[in-house]
Amino acid sequence: GRVQTVAVRLIVDREREIRAFKPEEYWDFKALLRGSQPPDFEAKAVKYKAKKFKISNQEEADAVRDELQQVDFIVRDQKKKEKKRRPVPPYITSKLQQDAVRQLGFTVKKTMSLAQRLYEGVPMGDEGPVGLITYMRTDSTRVAASALEEAREFIEQRFGKNYLPPKAIHYRSKKGAQDAHEAIRPTSVLRDPASVKSYLKRDEFRLYTLIWNRFVASQMKPALFDQTEILITAGSVDFKAVGSVMKFDGFLKVYQGAETAAEAESSARLPQLKVGEKTEVIKLEREQKFTQPPARYNEASLVKALEEKGIGRPSTYQQILTVITSRDYVKKEKNRFQPTELGELVNDLLVRHFDEIFDYDYTAKLEKDLDRIEEGEENWIEALNRFYSGFKPRLLSAREQMQNLRQTGVPTDEKCEKCDSPMVIRRGRYGPFLSCSNYPKCRNTRELSKDANGNPSALKNGSLKVNCDKCGRLMVLKTGPYGSFLACSGYPECKNTKRLVEKDGETVVVGQKELEEKCPKCGTRLVLKAGRFGEFAACGNYPECRYIKSESTGVPCPKCKQGEIVAKRSRRGKVFYGCDQYPECDYVIWQKPVKETCPECGADYLLEKVTAKTGKIWYCDNRDCSYKIVVGKPKKAARSASSK
Repeated sequence: GRVQTVAVRLIVDREREIRAFKPEEYWDFKALLRGSQPPDFEAKAVKYKAKKFKISNQEEADAVRDELQQVDFIVRDQKKKEKKRRPVPPYITSKLQQDAVRQLGFTVKKTMSLAQRLYEGVPMGDEGPVGLITYMRTDSTRVAASALEEAREFIEQRFGKNYLPPKAIHYRSKKGAQDAHEAIRPTSVLRDPASVKSYLKRDEFRLYTLIWNRFVASQMKPALFDQTEILITAGSVDFKAVGSVMKFDGFLKVYQGAETAAEAESSARLPQLKVGEKTEVIKLEREQKFTQPPARYNEASLVKALEEKGIGRPSTYQQILTVITSRDYVKKEKNRFQPTELGELVNDLLVRHFDEIFDYDYTAKLEKDLDRIEEGEENWIEALNRFYSGFKPRLLSAREQMQNLRQTGVPTDEKCEKCDSPMVIRRGRYGPFLSCSNYPKCRNTRELSKDANGNPSALKNGSLKVNCDKCGRLMVLKTGPYGSFLACSGYPECKNTKRLVEKDGETVVVGQKELEEKCPKCGTRLVLKAGRFGEFAACGNYPECRYIKSESTGVPCPKCKQGEIVAKRSRRGKVFYGCDQYPECDYVIWQKPVKETCPECGADYLLEKVTAKTGKIWYCDNRDCSYKIVVGKPKKAARSASSK
């Protein structure tokens, strides 16, 4: 709970940053230039009047544009240097989880499940089950000497001596790493992805390829680039263009990783220009932009934040994300974490009464204390005494002062329409709801609506202005297993309810709207209702009259000779056909009746059946008649014809 609460706090704090964020206007200027040598290149404004380029309104932007249209763009300087891009260490748990999210689109849970299977062993034909990777819960970049030697021999044979550094590369683990296990690597580099692909499922193969590529690349030479930087002066504005050309791919031959925006921008080739040279302006662009709030955490960025703050261990990241999501402290919207109302409430209560324990730095410090106890550098009893001496008074204080929201609820300005007591927000099986503070004497409840940000907000009393059509009292909004509905405020004396549905962007009270059509049985007007399978029209005199308007086939009932065959639905949603005089007539049939006379026996109707192989068929319901005709193409044939 200590670590999970801090993870929730990270998400809550980020959400409040986003809510409090106020965007600021700024302008970008770019120029497409042409020098004496090809190619054309793009330069970006970096300074204005010898200070960092910062234009924050339309007037300033217009002034800069006017100035740039009247001045020459002169090459002030051109620099060239060789740039190295060094290989990255083999995977530790957190880095594997982050890359699997970014590059493969896996969740942290899925990544660890696939890695577990690769570690435990995969059947490899005659070899039997083979563990393909080392242990996947580790924070160490250490690699066994035998594995390094095997990797170096493989690199020399596969790629040549040019890609092999003079000696094996050893990477330092981060400070505080437990170093109990090696880095995540293939158990044998000789099992390259191509050789094991036939034994692995698609996602297992993708993850193994990621691990294998990263490990092999970690023992290869750096990639070399010729980087060029051109500085352009245009009046009061300085422009800069950066480009690079790869001289030697090095480890990039095996592992590309995720290219950053800066690397993508600097990958263009630049011309060779002379200092003092005047360049031609082909196009001058300016763009209005606004600063963006910090992004919500996804699984990769949350794991990264926990790792950077020293919170949690390789074995706990997956569990942290699973628990805080499954217990409704946070939710995922478009693969980004957002705190729920419950999460914010719990976070505020815990931080208010136990602020030191759930502080980021304290949690990281406690991880170090646990490591020192494990290594025998500190006595665990003394560490617990030191913790409990500060924790005990906070716990006693919280028992007395912490608000019990299960009993009291969160106060609101709403009033109960039954007893006029204040309404409070409580939580139930289907989320937060409004409840009378005079509970259990008054058991009135009401639904909560959502504001623009999706947060619960009290629905104003009577805002729907719907009265019960049975007793005349106000109806209130509630939530059940099938969504929101209106219930009479006189419950349990009056148990009348109305369904609510979204139609054309508006909430419609189903069962309130009367239709022009009348019931053919009792003459009462039909009303619009909603069931499990959508809207339907039914008699307004229910339950005295149970007439439901259904799709008519126009075929008279062959049993009672009085009603018509109509379409109906079973409890499981399957369509069947029966007499509209039910329950007086119980005739039912599964096939759709068609109002066509049988040309052989003269029967009043035919039955319709559709199969994928034959298509739509009409046939006679008379067992003694063999009439059958195909009236529609099969689905496969129709699909192939449309593709042609």
